[in-house]
Amino acid sequence: MNSKLWIRKALTTCLMTAIVATYSMVALAGTGRAAGELMITGTTNEASAVTVNGEPATSGRTIFSSSTISTPEGVTATVNFGKAGTISFGPNSTFTVNFDGKSIGGDLTAGSITVLSAANNVGVKTLSGTVVQLGAGETATAGSVTAKQADDDDDDDTGGPDWWVFALIFGGAAVGVIWAASANNDAHLGSGAITVSPVR
Repeated sequence: MNSKLWIRKALTTCLMTAIVATYSMVALAGTGRAAGELMITGTTNEASAVTVNGEPATSGRTIFSSSTISTPEGVTATVNFGKAGTISFGPNSTFTVNFDGKSIGGDLTAGSITVLSAANNVGVKTLSGTVVQLGAGETATAGSVTAKQADDDDDDDTGGPDWWVFALIFGGAAVGVIWAASANNDAHLGSGAITVSPVR
């Protein structure tokens, strides 16, 4: 009886080891390739469509690293890379994007690019061969340097009203704690009260 128990335990251990090893190898074999999603704004037809690597593309197309995105006249495109950021291309733009899960970069050979949001600065190589670092709200064209967009008026950049709200909350909490600590609490528990116990 005891030998059968040991044989079962040994067999179970071997099977569990085989399962863990097999599934670990499958998980390690995954590419983990980062991808973005293309969104198109403007009217397009087959003759004037946004292209990805020379093929006509529609909104929702998956964009991988080393993809070349081209926009025609009157059409803009936006690519959302999730946590890495979001970039937008103006009409008549051509951009070869390189990215991983954390950063975005690429070569701008025509048109313009605007960084809508980014975890890190976006490195853009222009026609002159210079690499410019774009932050959120900055734009670059194929032949010029960056320019901050004028309509970026978010209050959170300059420490606007959001900062004061948190200051008021923390200040109120601090006053409440100090008042509670310094108040004279003369609570006399149990004085003057008659306690009656049941008799057993």
